[in-house]
Parts: sequence; C-alpha cells; structure tokens
Amino acid sequence: MIPVALGRSGIRHDKREGDGATPAGRWHPLELRWRADRGPRPATGLPARRTRREDGWCDDPASPAYNRPARLPIRASHEEMWRADGLYDLVVVLDHNTRPRKARGGSAVFLHLARPGFEPTAGCIAFRRSDFRRVLARLSPRSVIRVG
Repeated sequence: MIPVALGRSGIRHDKREGDGATPAGRWHPLELRWRADRGPRPATGLPARRTRREDGWCDDPASPAYNRPARLPIRASHEEMWRADGLYDLVVVLDHNTRPRKARGGSAVFLHLARPGFEPTAGCIAFRRSDFRRVLARLSPRSVIRVG
C-alpha cells in the first residue's frame, strides 16, 4: 500500500473547477513532465518531457485553452508548472476532463509530489518522491488510475 494525499474536499463524482475534490473515475496517464534541474528523468513507460520555466496549465473555464498546457505568460488564469515548492518536480498529466473537455469540469488534475505531512491537494493525487518513482516505473499509456 502506498500512501497518497487527495483533494481537501475528498473524492467527488461531480468534480467542478475549484472545488478542491479529487475526481472519482478511471483515468489514464498521458505523459510525464519532470524538472531536469531537480533530478534525472525517471524510468517510465510514459512519454516524457522536461518542464520549462515558461510552462503553465490553463485553469480558466472561459479560455479556449482551458485544461490544456499553456506557454507563459498568458492572461487567462493558470497554474505555473515550474514551482519553487517542488510539488511539480515530477508530474503525470491525467486524461481527466479532456474528451470531451467541459468548462468548469475541473482542470490540472495530476499525479505529483506530496507536501510534507501529506497535506491535502487542490484535487490531485500526491505521492512521496520515492513511492512516486516506483509508480512511474510501472506506468504506461495503457495504465488505469482508479479513484473512488
């Protein structure tokens, strides 16, 4: 059993933007993003790309780029993928709310690194670094992440 941190509002079947819940369902990992300045590329069966300083993720439901990667700066509300706190040093993008993409259906639901003490996330699934590297080694695009 691997401990994880989930959203501050628990698990919800009707995930909405900003609700703090981890969405229930079956999700597929799409790709790994990693900070090369913070460590080597992990072993994984997922497509992988280095995170760059200008990488963001749009979380603005009114934007055509909603729940998609974005190059910063952008005017729309967004997450910065190059974070000082290290949470996104390793990130797996999930296929939550991608096909079809629904405004306010939730964005930027990732697997990423946990805060000390496993504080709740804003809706993601967070792991200890050593556990996450073990999980990454087993992931491929055909893997299924089941929540709830």
